Amino acid sequence: MSWTLTAARRRRGKPHGLDSAMAPGGPRLEADVSQEQESHSPQRDVSSAAAAKCGVFPPAPQCSRCRVPVQSPGADSVPHDEGRSQHIYYTAPALTQESTSAAEVMAKVFKKTSKNGQLTLYLGKRDYVDHTTSVDEVCGVVKIDPAELGDKKVFVQLACAFRYGTDDLDVMGLCFRKDIWISFFQIYPQTTKPAQTPMHETLLTKAGENAYPFTFEIPNNLPCSVSLQPGPDDQGKACGVDFEVKAYVAKEQNNPDETVDKKDTARLVIRKIQYAPSQVGAGPKAEICKSFMMSDKPVHLEASLSKDLFFHGESIQIKIKIKNESNKTVKKFKISVEQATDIVLYSADKYTKTVFTQEFAETVDPNGSYENSLAITPMLNDNKEKRGLALDGRLKDEDTNLASTTILKGGIEKDVLGILVSYKIKINLMVAGGGLLGGLTSSDVTLELPLMLMHPKPQE
Repeated sequence: MSWTLTAARRRRGKPHGLDSAMAPGGPRLEADVSQEQESHSPQRDVSSAAAAKCGVFPPAPQCSRCRVPVQSPGADSVPHDEGRSQHIYYTAPALTQESTSAAEVMAKVFKKTSKNGQLTLYLGKRDYVDHTTSVDEVCGVVKIDPAELGDKKVFVQLACAFRYGTDDLDVMGLCFRKDIWISFFQIYPQTTKPAQTPMHETLLTKAGENAYPFTFEIPNNLPCSVSLQPGPDDQGKACGVDFEVKAYVAKEQNNPDETVDKKDTARLVIRKIQYAPSQVGAGPKAEICKSFMMSDKPVHLEASLSKDLFFHGESIQIKIKIKNESNKTVKKFKISVEQATDIVLYSADKYTKTVFTQEFAETVDPNGSYENSLAITPMLNDNKEKRGLALDGRLKDEDTNLASTTILKGGIEKDVLGILVSYKIKINLMVAGGGLLGGLTSSDVTLELPLMLMHPKPQE
């Protein structure tokens, strides 16, 4: 939905456009009544409370120029006198009930304009959820300037790519970016018109004239957005898997011989994310029994988690049992959390980073025992300097967190996923050697537990 209001020139001969300091309540246009007023369609049947909540029109109308309260029972334009000039207060057409709902959900509009001003790309959100069986549609709008296009066309593409190099290497002629999946849509001249959604209607209202909608469907076998944390001196885009929506001007959709100028493009990076399953299962449990030299009895270690999945920032409860039947002494034990990043797209590289570690000075004497529940919380804030740490896809300087655990789906090849992320908890007992040999016979007892870290699904 869109509307156009034509303002008359002021009596001094200067044009008067939109007021830059609009009062709360939505777009208004002021003009002198020196020319014929433009007719407006009557407002639709939408409650004033819902419309005010979306910022469509204020509950108590005011003139955008003089701030004088204006009584406008159902009218779209109200003339009133203020001093020697006469003003007109315009109210924007109200949204339909369906569009009002979309506006309430969409608290912010994301847009990017090309350097030459010919294209403006609009998106209602930048996070798209993978529901395992399907992925949220990418609905957007592109506003164009047809007069400047000439014989060229306007396209928009959505690409999922894996970047494993930096921008300076690309300049050297080495391309360290591989497209995993790409889809195109011709915006202008319009060949197909997608089914219009409430999101489209809201964005079209925001964009105004010469705006065209588009829709992309993301396959559910693509990886989620993951970025590898750069080092302090690294420049350019981070390595990892990203999704990018790009609107551009070209003669052909995807001609490798045609060079698309950067000033003819508008780009927005989006994220494909997964939320934790609604059902949480029982926590993993493991145990180990280890014997030592010069000791006829072993040390038993048992550990378990309260559940199989935890949210980012949530305290992880670990139950530990130690039974020392040997003649050795358990001096202390350490708990650590390791992140394993498996890059399967172009090689078999696998990196392991410790994201949490803590020592506990608990001594277990020979024939003694220990049992306790301990809480740990791995956080990105404690790992800001670790280069190559996997993070959830980052958008500019927005805060992010440790990458979520990758959930593998049946029937999908691993190499399509690009980067696989997993976590494990390691419990390490440091056992001192006894007798004449002392520390020469010391050893460790190590136990591992799988860990899943994800985001909770937001409440509807």
